Amino acid sequence: MQWETVIGLELHAQLATRTKIFSGAPTAYGAEANRQAAAIDLGMPGMLPVLNERAVRFAVRLGLALDADVAGRSVFARKNYFYPDLPKGYQISQYELPVVGTGHLDIDPEDGPRKRVGVTRAHLEEDAGKSLHEGFARMTGIDLNRAGTPLLEIVSEPELRTAKEAVAYMKKMHSLVRYLGICDGNMQEGSFRCDANVSVRPVGQTEFGTRAELKNLNSFRFVERAINYEIERQIELIEDGGQVIQETRLFDPDRGETRSMRGKEEAHDYRYFPDPDLLPLEITTAFIDEVRAELPELPDAKSARFQQDYGLSGYDAGVLTGSRELADYFEAVVATAGDAKLSANWVMGELSGALNKASLDITQSPVDAATLAGLLERIRDETISGKIAKEVFEAIWDGEGDADTVISARGLRQVTDNSAIEAMVDEAIAANPEQLEQYRAGKTKLMGFFVGQVMKASGGKANPQQVNEILKRRLDG
Repeated sequence: MQWETVIGLELHAQLATRTKIFSGAPTAYGAEANRQAAAIDLGMPGMLPVLNERAVRFAVRLGLALDADVAGRSVFARKNYFYPDLPKGYQISQYELPVVGTGHLDIDPEDGPRKRVGVTRAHLEEDAGKSLHEGFARMTGIDLNRAGTPLLEIVSEPELRTAKEAVAYMKKMHSLVRYLGICDGNMQEGSFRCDANVSVRPVGQTEFGTRAELKNLNSFRFVERAINYEIERQIELIEDGGQVIQETRLFDPDRGETRSMRGKEEAHDYRYFPDPDLLPLEITTAFIDEVRAELPELPDAKSARFQQDYGLSGYDAGVLTGSRELADYFEAVVATAGDAKLSANWVMGELSGALNKASLDITQSPVDAATLAGLLERIRDETISGKIAKEVFEAIWDGEGDADTVISARGLRQVTDNSAIEAMVDEAIAANPEQLEQYRAGKTKLMGFFVGQVMKASGGKANPQQVNEILKRRLDG
């Protein structure tokens, strides 16, 4: 039997506000436990929530970026359940009337063409606290610093069909919230995380299969691994005569498998009802227009501009606009170096490779845009060859100074003197009579051998184009 996978994602983006969604307690990461919780976050009786206007502004910003319906009137509800780290016994969220309604996001998955994925809704809610187990023998500690932290839960339509599509969607949304400045996207600190609802059904069947929810996935790699495992588990279970149970499962990255956590609750289990302490949220057209005017250039628009203005391929433009910081870096390099293709190759090649190797992102690069542009200028004016430039880049990365300083200190200036190159060419030919004879007998691939000999003799500093031209004249003559 042929199977089709159905995947829907719920992404939790922690909004980049300085204070919590219903209190004035700070949201900074890493504080000592229970030092950032106000009375309302602790569930103290008589405390009334006050909505953070900035959280609303950020939600509207995302809604506009997704071309979604921004509700003029939305309602906060109480989602009732018991967790030790939820002191009120309920979570303030939105239910029937969310602030952001249906929208869409276009993705470019690795295993298929561009696809438009529907966004069902995005609603505001508060985070719960955190249970601590390490250092508490046979007990559990509670840290309420996260309680009340503003979240935007972004729910997709069940339109994703492969793990790679799910990863492409998650990456695109991760990039978007960072472009918009509404979430720092730090997955290690839990600022951006994912719940994936996965089910399978026979190809051609319209009814959905029973889904399992994969909870709290905090890396793109884990999302792909967890979904692929779950697909295989469900298919194998059904083909063996079993049934998939609706439940919440956790992914164990060490074992590469999912395991049952608890039965999956339905909405009625939470006994939602409107929060009596919060008035309905009403958003005016003027407010939406004000937020719209704040929107930056978005990734798809920037990618299109990079292709048009800089003549880059769709792939290059897509990579360079993957994050706002990388796009800004690239544009700063081009502004000085003046060669978009050369700049793109170096930003995506040597620089990105070095950053990946050092586990750094572009904001942590020890080579700033102006310094990289300076190196590319020396390639363009033929002070150094592209090959030598890689040595210079490594020295810059290691802190030896800018390009001119390294070139001067290491004596790397390119040899462009024709007579000097001719002398090296003549020596290479004279030292290899057998290869000369083979070349002139028709084995022209030996051209590369002679180029290598000359470049070796010059310490890599001879101008490659001149070497090729002079060698060809000599060998063919």
